[in-house]
Amino acid sequence: MYKPNTLAAAVLATLASTLATSALAAADLKIALIAGKTGILESYAKETETGFMMGLEYLTGGKMEINGRKLKVIVKDDQSKPDLGRTLLAEAYGDDKADIAVGTTSSGSAIAMLPVAQEYKKVLIIEPAVADAITGDKWNRYIFRTARSSMQDALAAASTLKAGSVAFLAQDYAFGKDAVKAGREALAATGSKAQVVHEQYAPQSTSDFTAPAQRIFDALKNKPEPRVLQIVWAGPNPMNKLADMKPERYGIILSPGGNILPVMKTWKNFAGTQGTIYYYHGFPQNKMNDWFVAEHSKRHKGPPDMFTAGGFAAASAVVTALTKANSGDTEKLIAAMEGMEFDTPKGKMSFRKEDHQALQSMYHFKIKKDQKNEWDLLELVREIPASELPLPLRNKR
Repeated sequence: MYKPNTLAAAVLATLASTLATSALAAADLKIALIAGKTGILESYAKETETGFMMGLEYLTGGKMEINGRKLKVIVKDDQSKPDLGRTLLAEAYGDDKADIAVGTTSSGSAIAMLPVAQEYKKVLIIEPAVADAITGDKWNRYIFRTARSSMQDALAAASTLKAGSVAFLAQDYAFGKDAVKAGREALAATGSKAQVVHEQYAPQSTSDFTAPAQRIFDALKNKPEPRVLQIVWAGPNPMNKLADMKPERYGIILSPGGNILPVMKTWKNFAGTQGTIYYYHGFPQNKMNDWFVAEHSKRHKGPPDMFTAGGFAAASAVVTALTKANSGDTEKLIAAMEGMEFDTPKGKMSFRKEDHQALQSMYHFKIKKDQKNEWDLLELVREIPASELPLPLRNKR
């Protein structure tokens, strides 16, 4: 015979368990987005945030939920300062209880954040920082990167240069030095016969390029042709200032890395100049990019840019991972993400299992001569598939 109080207790226990399970199932999935929204890279950060939110919207059909759980995005500004980036990520994981984090704009700040992900045992998706160390000697198993690496940039550029002489102009900090180091290695990896004859570094704040340019010209002018000046520069690009110094009188060709649209709009006088880029709105042909370009143009009076596309790619990685894992649990996320393929406005990317770097295509472009409007800037020479970019493993996993 059941005692009334025993039966009531059993019913209440079952009800409590059901309510607890429902509450757990309905709990928000929290995503922290950290970006350098103030400081020298603020335009990049703004694009990343815009692309990330548009990506979440598109991939969830506007519902902003996954498997019935609402997405809550917590945005933090690290001002591209490493100490602040580290603090804010700890705050996101510890105080805000973020299930997963995305960031950040500056490579220096991103590198400072890596040990925090390991300490809290939480996944951090790096976007858009490119330093090779992130998926190299500073890497840990909680780190994934949707952004391309310096080496991927360098391999794309190297694939377009088969011989001749190369000089680099880069900013005098981690990003610039990392990029030049990668550039040297990429030429060797792609079998190019081009020789690097000079490396020139200048402060990020440089406005007068007369002295560094002259050093580059002197180093290149008597070397075997083609004589190429590779420009690796974050922020306002110095190509116009370098062109004003008439490098062509020494037979020197300027070769810019792709940049944000407001910068590339100033390159109209350089029709025919070639370079490589991570993303340009007119190149990918897929349904996701079609929506992205149309919707971004409607909302922001212009097409999406390369960092907007990066933000969208990070959102796709987040949504795909949370959907596949059906959980915010770190170990389930890592298991889902290693080797995971996901759609982006560029096409498919996949996280390499060994170092969690997103393998992806790049683009070889030519600056258009006949530009139909202010955003019709580049002509596609060819898409460079990931299979042609022999990205080395550097994390010693």
